[in-house]
Amino acid sequence: MRVAHFGHSCVLVELHGTKVLFDPGAFSHGFEGLTGLDAIAVTHQHADHIDPNRIDALVEANPGARLLCDPQTAQLQGGRWEAVHAGNVLELGELRVTGGGGRHAVIHPELPVVDNTVFQLGSAGNPTEFVHPGDSLWVPSTPVDVLAIPAAAPWMKISEAVDYLRSVAPRLAFPIHYGIIAEQAWGVYFGRLDEMRKANTEFKTLQAESGTEL
Repeated sequence: MRVAHFGHSCVLVELHGTKVLFDPGAFSHGFEGLTGLDAIAVTHQHADHIDPNRIDALVEANPGARLLCDPQTAQLQGGRWEAVHAGNVLELGELRVTGGGGRHAVIHPELPVVDNTVFQLGSAGNPTEFVHPGDSLWVPSTPVDVLAIPAAAPWMKISEAVDYLRSVAPRLAFPIHYGIIAEQAWGVYFGRLDEMRKANTEFKTLQAESGTEL
Protein backbone atom coordinates (compact mmCIF):
# COMPACT_ATOMS: atom_id res chain seq x y z
CA MET A 1 0.00 0.00 0.00
CA ARG A 2 1.24 3.46 -0.93
CA VAL A 3 -0.34 6.54 0.65
CA ALA A 4 0.10 10.28 0.07
CA HIS A 5 -1.48 12.94 2.29
CA PHE A 6 -2.51 16.23 0.72
CA GLY A 7 -3.52 17.97 3.92
CA HIS A 8 -6.59 17.75 6.17
CA SER A 9 -8.63 14.71 5.01
CA CYS A 10 -7.34 14.39 1.45
CA VAL A 11 -5.48 11.11 0.95
CA LEU A 12 -4.35 9.22 -2.14
CA VAL A 13 -4.24 5.46 -1.66
CA GLU A 14 -2.66 3.04 -4.15
CA LEU A 15 -3.67 -0.51 -3.33
CA HIS A 16 -3.97 -3.65 -5.50
CA GLY A 17 -3.05 -1.63 -8.58
CA THR A 18 -5.84 0.91 -8.02
CA LYS A 19 -5.56 4.62 -7.16
CA VAL A 20 -8.27 6.21 -5.02
CA LEU A 21 -8.28 9.86 -3.94
CA PHE A 22 -10.28 10.71 -0.84
CA ASP A 23 -11.86 14.01 0.22
CA PRO A 24 -10.28 16.71 -1.98
CA GLY A 25 -11.49 19.56 0.18
CA ALA A 26 -10.93 23.27 0.72
CA PHE A 27 -8.24 22.80 3.39
CA SER A 28 -6.20 20.44 1.20
CA HIS A 29 -3.54 21.25 -1.38
CA GLY A 30 -1.47 19.60 -4.09
CA PHE A 31 -4.13 17.23 -5.42
CA GLU A 32 -5.12 19.55 -8.27
CA GLY A 33 -2.68 18.11 -10.81
CA LEU A 34 -3.43 14.44 -10.18
CA THR A 35 -4.36 12.35 -13.21
CA GLY A 36 -4.82 8.64 -13.82
CA LEU A 37 -7.08 8.18 -10.80
CA ASP A 38 -9.30 5.11 -10.76
CA ALA A 39 -11.73 6.67 -8.29
CA ILE A 40 -12.46 9.86 -6.37
CA ALA A 41 -14.22 9.16 -3.09
CA VAL A 42 -15.95 11.78 -0.95
CA THR A 43 -17.12 10.85 2.54
CA HIS A 44 -19.59 13.74 2.93
CA GLN A 45 -20.75 17.08 1.60
CA HIS A 46 -18.85 19.57 3.79
CA ALA A 47 -16.51 21.90 1.87
CA ASP A 48 -13.41 20.75 3.76
CA HIS A 49 -14.01 17.33 2.16
CA ILE A 50 -15.18 18.36 -1.33
CA ASP A 51 -14.04 21.78 -2.53
CA PRO A 52 -16.75 23.24 -4.77
CA ASN A 53 -14.18 25.47 -6.48
CA ARG A 54 -11.82 22.66 -7.52
CA ILE A 55 -13.79 19.43 -7.75
CA ASP A 56 -15.03 19.94 -11.34
CA ALA A 57 -11.51 20.46 -12.69
CA LEU A 58 -10.27 17.37 -10.85
CA VAL A 59 -13.10 15.28 -12.29
CA GLU A 60 -12.45 16.65 -15.78
CA ALA A 61 -8.75 15.73 -15.49
CA ASN A 62 -9.71 12.16 -14.55
CA PRO A 63 -12.46 11.15 -17.01
CA GLY A 64 -12.01 7.45 -16.25
CA ALA A 65 -12.38 7.75 -12.50
CA ARG A 66 -15.46 6.45 -10.74
CA LEU A 67 -16.98 9.12 -8.55
CA LEU A 68 -18.04 7.66 -5.21
CA CYS A 69 -19.68 9.47 -2.31
CA ASP A 70 -22.30 9.43 0.40
CA PRO A 71 -25.97 9.49 -0.74
CA GLN A 72 -26.61 13.18 -0.01
CA THR A 73 -23.51 14.33 -1.88
CA ALA A 74 -24.58 12.20 -4.85
CA GLN A 75 -27.89 14.06 -4.92
CA LEU A 76 -26.17 17.44 -4.62
CA GLN A 77 -23.51 16.76 -7.27
CA GLY A 78 -25.56 14.74 -9.74
CA GLY A 79 -23.96 13.54 -12.95
CA ARG A 80 -21.63 10.54 -12.63
CA TRP A 81 -21.48 10.61 -8.83
CA GLU A 82 -22.50 7.27 -7.30
CA ALA A 83 -24.07 6.94 -3.87
CA VAL A 84 -22.28 4.43 -1.65
CA HIS A 85 -24.43 3.31 1.25
CA ALA A 86 -23.34 1.39 4.33
CA GLY A 87 -23.00 -2.25 3.32
CA ASN A 88 -22.54 -1.57 -0.39
CA VAL A 89 -19.65 -3.46 -2.01
CA LEU A 90 -17.98 -2.31 -5.23
CA GLU A 91 -15.15 -3.79 -7.25
CA LEU A 92 -12.51 -1.52 -8.82
CA GLY A 93 -10.28 -3.92 -10.69
CA GLU A 94 -8.71 -6.08 -7.98
CA LEU A 95 -9.70 -3.62 -5.22
CA ARG A 96 -12.83 -4.09 -3.14
CA VAL A 97 -14.57 -0.97 -1.78
CA THR A 98 -17.04 -1.43 1.07
CA GLY A 99 -19.27 1.31 2.46
CA GLY A 100 -19.71 1.68 6.20
CA GLY A 101 -21.04 4.04 8.83
CA GLY A 102 -23.73 6.25 7.37
CA ARG A 103 -23.93 9.40 9.49
CA HIS A 104 -21.64 12.30 10.33
CA ALA A 105 -20.68 12.71 13.99
CA VAL A 106 -22.90 15.12 15.91
CA ILE A 107 -21.47 18.65 15.99
CA HIS A 108 -24.32 20.04 18.12
CA PRO A 109 -27.81 18.65 18.83
CA GLU A 110 -29.39 21.69 17.15
CA LEU A 111 -27.51 21.16 13.88
CA PRO A 112 -28.70 18.65 11.24
CA VAL A 113 -26.64 15.48 10.90
CA VAL A 114 -25.57 14.79 7.31
CA ASP A 115 -24.68 11.53 5.61
CA ASN A 116 -21.11 10.25 5.97
CA THR A 117 -19.86 7.13 4.23
CA VAL A 118 -16.89 5.33 5.75
CA PHE A 119 -14.78 3.90 2.92
CA GLN A 120 -13.06 0.56 3.48
CA LEU A 121 -10.54 -0.69 0.91
CA GLY A 122 -9.17 -4.18 0.56
CA SER A 123 -10.02 -7.56 -0.90
CA ALA A 124 -12.69 -10.20 -0.41
CA GLY A 125 -10.55 -11.93 2.20
CA ASN A 126 -9.35 -8.73 3.87
CA PRO A 127 -11.86 -5.91 3.25
CA THR A 128 -10.36 -3.43 5.71
CA GLU A 129 -6.76 -3.05 4.62
CA PHE A 130 -7.37 0.71 4.63
CA VAL A 131 -10.16 2.70 6.30
CA HIS A 132 -11.09 6.38 5.83
CA PRO A 133 -13.87 7.24 8.32
CA GLY A 134 -14.53 10.79 7.12
CA ASP A 135 -16.12 12.72 9.98
CA SER A 136 -17.16 9.78 12.10
CA LEU A 137 -15.90 7.40 14.76
CA TRP A 138 -17.44 4.28 13.24
CA VAL A 139 -15.63 1.06 14.09
CA PRO A 140 -15.41 -1.61 11.35
CA SER A 141 -16.37 -5.17 12.19
CA THR A 142 -13.18 -6.69 10.75
CA PRO A 143 -9.53 -6.06 11.73
CA VAL A 144 -8.09 -2.88 10.22
CA ASP A 145 -4.58 -2.72 8.82
CA VAL A 146 -4.22 1.05 8.20
CA LEU A 147 -6.52 3.71 9.66
CA ALA A 148 -6.66 7.37 8.65
CA ILE A 149 -7.68 8.79 12.03
CA PRO A 150 -9.28 12.23 12.52
CA ALA A 151 -7.00 14.09 14.93
CA ALA A 152 -8.95 17.30 15.58
CA ALA A 153 -12.51 18.36 14.82
CA PRO A 154 -15.33 20.59 16.11
CA TRP A 155 -17.34 17.42 16.68
CA MET A 156 -14.72 15.55 18.71
CA LYS A 157 -12.74 15.73 21.95
CA ILE A 158 -9.20 14.37 21.95
CA SER A 159 -10.30 11.73 24.46
CA GLU A 160 -12.77 10.48 21.85
CA ALA A 161 -10.01 10.29 19.24
CA VAL A 162 -7.88 8.22 21.64
CA ASP A 163 -10.78 5.90 22.43
CA TYR A 164 -11.51 5.49 18.74
CA LEU A 165 -7.89 4.60 17.99
CA ARG A 166 -7.95 2.03 20.76
CA SER A 167 -11.30 0.59 19.64
CA VAL A 168 -10.19 0.10 16.04
CA ALA A 169 -6.69 -1.02 17.09
CA PRO A 170 -5.18 -0.95 13.59
CA ARG A 171 -1.70 -2.13 12.75
CA LEU A 172 -0.87 1.45 11.78
CA ALA A 173 -2.66 4.79 12.06
CA PHE A 174 -1.81 8.19 10.63
CA PRO A 175 -3.56 11.49 11.44
CA ILE A 176 -5.90 13.38 9.15
CA HIS A 177 -8.44 16.19 9.62
CA TYR A 178 -6.15 18.63 11.40
CA GLY A 179 -6.36 21.51 8.93
CA ILE A 180 -8.50 23.35 11.47
CA ILE A 181 -5.67 23.80 14.01
CA ALA A 182 -2.42 25.77 13.87
CA GLU A 183 0.71 23.84 12.96
CA GLN A 184 2.21 24.75 16.35
CA ALA A 185 -0.56 22.68 17.98
CA TRP A 186 -0.17 19.54 15.91
CA GLY A 187 2.19 17.97 18.41
CA VAL A 188 -0.35 18.27 21.21
CA TYR A 189 -2.86 16.14 19.32
CA PHE A 190 -0.42 13.78 17.65
CA GLY A 191 1.47 13.29 20.91
CA ARG A 192 -1.61 12.20 22.81
CA LEU A 193 -2.59 9.71 20.12
CA ASP A 194 0.94 8.29 20.01
CA GLU A 195 1.30 8.11 23.79
CA MET A 196 -2.10 6.55 24.43
CA ARG A 197 -2.39 4.09 21.53
CA LYS A 198 -2.40 0.36 22.12
CA ALA A 199 1.00 -1.31 22.06
CA ASN A 200 0.22 -3.23 18.87
CA THR A 201 -0.62 -0.04 16.92
CA GLU A 202 2.03 2.08 15.23
CA PHE A 203 1.27 5.80 14.96
CA LYS A 204 2.93 7.61 12.06
CA THR A 205 2.66 11.13 10.63
CA LEU A 206 3.03 11.39 6.87
CA GLN A 207 5.09 13.96 5.01
CA ALA A 208 2.79 16.21 3.00
CA GLU A 209 2.29 15.30 -0.66
CA SER A 210 4.90 12.54 -0.50
CA GLY A 211 4.04 8.91 -1.19
CA THR A 212 4.79 6.57 1.72
CA GLU A 213 4.79 2.78 1.76
CA LEU A 214 2.72 1.49 4.67
